[in-house]
Amino acid sequence: MPAKMGMSPLLLDHRLAAKRMLHSTSQLDLQRHQLLETLRGYGSCLVAFSAGVDSTVVAQAARLALGERAIAVTASSDSVPREELAEARQLAKRMGLRHEVVDTRELANPDYVRNAGDRCFHCKTELYGRLEPLRKKWGLAVIANGLNLDDLGDYRPGMRAAEDFSVVSPLVECGLKKSDVRELARYWQLPIWDKPASPCLSSRLAVGVEVTPERLRMVEQAERYLRQLGLRELRVRYHTGDLARIEVPPGELSKLAEEETREALVKQLRSLGFRFVTLDLQGFRSGSLNDLVPLTMLQNACRTRPVPSP
Repeated sequence: MPAKMGMSPLLLDHRLAAKRMLHSTSQLDLQRHQLLETLRGYGSCLVAFSAGVDSTVVAQAARLALGERAIAVTASSDSVPREELAEARQLAKRMGLRHEVVDTRELANPDYVRNAGDRCFHCKTELYGRLEPLRKKWGLAVIANGLNLDDLGDYRPGMRAAEDFSVVSPLVECGLKKSDVRELARYWQLPIWDKPASPCLSSRLAVGVEVTPERLRMVEQAERYLRQLGLRELRVRYHTGDLARIEVPPGELSKLAEEETREALVKQLRSLGFRFVTLDLQGFRSGSLNDLVPLTMLQNACRTRPVPSP
């Protein structure tokens, strides 16, 4: 039809692109409005704020929707990289949001230290157990987390802890996927809109490897070294025998395999306490250690736990 009317292919492309942009903008406006209205509906909230993309978007929306009736709280422990804690403080200041830091003591829990596959449940139970008294103290209606729709298809035993404490997930309530959350972060000009996922340091330890402050520091320092080489997406997985399994995007594998870089990398990680240093040829993939979680735990993680009586 356009060809019969004499419309050039270039002009047609421009019109189609403009139409797609208008639809995308309209969809973004709708999602933003829905998220703000959802948060207004809470009346007030405490945001569990990790400085990741998801919780930062929830924190920004909470500030816009609730003003001083929104408070962001970040956990501080051996499992949280110091850089993440510093970034949380900077982001909260940028957003003009009241920000508090609470110490969590998950490593005092033998079930957490054991790292049997349900570690995240014990971690979130500790976190929400610290946040709940603060919520009551400050007279806030709910605790809100940064769970998004895509997370529901992953192995996340921490969701059971959220149910136990009646934690709300506004991104899920609004049907927002990770890509939607990133678009909102970019719209609000949040500097972390394209930040790679950065779960806690304990998530780097293979199932069955006990969580200790020393091992967490080894992983933190190893990943910091790799970022200094210019890498953004990466993981240093800790396996039995003090073995480091490094994951980077496939396109970066050759960089780390170069003789000078490889030798310096091995020397650095061995100085941190790793005995063996390996490069995973499959490349970076989020949650790869979930492959080691027993099937029974994966099934149990999907079951709803009863919410305890207040």
